[in-house]
Amino acid sequence: MNPTGSTAAENWNLRDPAQLLATGFGVGLLPKAPGTWGSLFALPTAWGIVATAGQPGLALAAAGVFVLGIWAAGACVEKQGIQDPSPVVIDEIAGQWAVLVLVPMDLIHYGVGFVLFRAFDILKPWPVGWADREIKGGLGIMLDDALAAGYAAAVLWGVAWAMAG
Repeated sequence: MNPTGSTAAENWNLRDPAQLLATGFGVGLLPKAPGTWGSLFALPTAWGIVATAGQPGLALAAAGVFVLGIWAAGACVEKQGIQDPSPVVIDEIAGQWAVLVLVPMDLIHYGVGFVLFRAFDILKPWPVGWADREIKGGLGIMLDDALAAGYAAAVLWGVAWAMAG
């Protein structure tokens, strides 16, 4: 497996269900910073889920996408021959949704949640960085973002609690 192989858009087939889901319906193929695009895509979709199914619906969606993401990201690793292809953003979608589960649906909380998630996903404090380096395949791709989401959610929940009180 080539860990630094090409991830050019022409190497991706959005007719393949795994690649379609893993790239967030093609969002991960946008130029520059696919993880940020994936996280941004997650914000209005989270809003829509909460508006129709409440925060429990968002929690279920995040968990479901996490499990589905293990399969889809793993299939992309196999197909592309790259350990963590940058167009795979289903991990950012699941992670961003997880961050927003416990906070009110408003622009401030969603904006702060976005910034916190991106920061922890990029900085990769322990055990996020450990999971990113040591756990391979679809589970590894999904797990480091889930751990980053845990950090971001804890900080965001603390901020939300302080703002409410």
